[in-house]
Amino acid sequence: MGDSNPSAADTILAFEQIAAMQKGVQILKAGLKDEPEEHKPHVFVVLGASGDLAKKKIYPTLWRLYIDGLLPENTKFIGYARSKLTVDDIKEKCSPFLKVQDSEKDKVEEFWKVNSYVAGLYDKQADFKNLDTHLTTLSANASRLFYLALPPSVYDTVTSNIKSSCMTKVAGCWTRVIIEKPFGKDLDSSEKLSKHLAKLFTEDQLYRIDHYLGKEMVQNLLCMRFGNRIFGPVWNRDNIAAVVITFKEPFGTQGRGGYFDEFGIIRDVMQNHLLQIMCLTAMEKPVSMAAEDIRDEKVKVLKAVTALTLDDVVLGQYQGDPDGKTEDSKKGYRDDPTVPKGSKTATYALACLNVANERWDGVPFILKCGKATNERKAEVRIQFKDVPGNIFPDGQLKRNELVMRVQPGEAVYCKMMTKVPGMAIGAEETELDLTYNHRYEGVKMPDAYERLILDVFLGSQMHFVRTDELREAWRIFTPLLHTVESAGGPTPIAYKYGTRGPKEADDLARKRGLLYTGTYQWKSLNKL
Repeated sequence: MGDSNPSAADTILAFEQIAAMQKGVQILKAGLKDEPEEHKPHVFVVLGASGDLAKKKIYPTLWRLYIDGLLPENTKFIGYARSKLTVDDIKEKCSPFLKVQDSEKDKVEEFWKVNSYVAGLYDKQADFKNLDTHLTTLSANASRLFYLALPPSVYDTVTSNIKSSCMTKVAGCWTRVIIEKPFGKDLDSSEKLSKHLAKLFTEDQLYRIDHYLGKEMVQNLLCMRFGNRIFGPVWNRDNIAAVVITFKEPFGTQGRGGYFDEFGIIRDVMQNHLLQIMCLTAMEKPVSMAAEDIRDEKVKVLKAVTALTLDDVVLGQYQGDPDGKTEDSKKGYRDDPTVPKGSKTATYALACLNVANERWDGVPFILKCGKATNERKAEVRIQFKDVPGNIFPDGQLKRNELVMRVQPGEAVYCKMMTKVPGMAIGAEETELDLTYNHRYEGVKMPDAYERLILDVFLGSQMHFVRTDELREAWRIFTPLLHTVESAGGPTPIAYKYGTRGPKEADDLARKRGLLYTGTYQWKSLNKL
């Protein structure tokens, strides 16, 4: 590759995103006008501090932001939950997930020293007043961030108590609330939650977090699409045959079937993660990189999407493979003791959406997701139309594809045709490959939660879901969900653990315009 391929050290210097994030923190500090030298403090409250999300994601994320020097210097952390715990208890729960290096052991002790814990109920206003007293004692003039690492059933009471008892009253400081999905179960419940939140907070105080919007390759969609001249002219219905957005996992519910059964694969993955990626893939170029300009374009895409019907989807539910190599693979979804008997909840779904606008009308956006499939994969696949006037022997030419791999391991590759090496003039499939761990060896890729939580500190809502965006997303899926969950709803098609999913899903995708040949397998350069 010559001099154009930098060394790992040079690449780290050139590509280091930490530096850019630190610059953002400096901007944050500079914006605190009253105290240019000693900026106002910040307090981050983890509501649900005793739960799995807190110990596996939130505290490890706060630790990484702390150790990387990305947070405002005078930031403190408070855990709040019903359990009678201490900071040492939280520390013990989180320790396996912090991934502390030997050189960071002193720093991790410093991190836990700026943590505290308050026990209280979620529906008791007096306990939130006690939390407010603790916040004021800790940092009287602090901006406040509340992360709801809680089940949706308590969102109403918790947010009401935050509003009535825990808002900062200091001029120049702010209060922001981070809410985890699911944001309702259908259009009505989502609207009810949105109206409740709108009575309490302004839109700029609300951060509905979808961690997929913090992933490197998802964020790269904007740069890929609007930073390269070569893609613009072909990014339309005249050149693209189909767009496939995939999320697959090679394992089942693993004892969490009770939780999963309440929501199903469509609510768990498709209506949020995959639909958000679809918006970034399909949207028009925003007038700027400002958060509202980007979110405006995403909403326009959703408004152009027709609500789904049963004819647009294939639903599946995995069954055990008697010849499976593991005990889990021998068990089907209904074999999970936490799953209700006779459950018709789908563990696999493929949906074909149409964006009825000038750019995309007639191009299927195929969203598919499933558990207990043949591989772990999340990607966006743009399949181009056949080459007109083919001069090569029948069957040699395959459709070009541009693939953005989100996981496992970030990559961008373009499947294309090239001459077979040797004397003959024939064509075969190959790829142009940008595998991140190969091209950017040694570069630290921030976790999705790191990016998003830092965005909340900085006040950037670019990668968070707006109220009207959420409304349109539920409009698309609610009629389908109500039909599926009705008394006469369809029974999901059985598919074997460890397979691609139901055959009928491939048949529908092919019928709508996707041509899957299975003749070529991309080999990742990632060091997985």
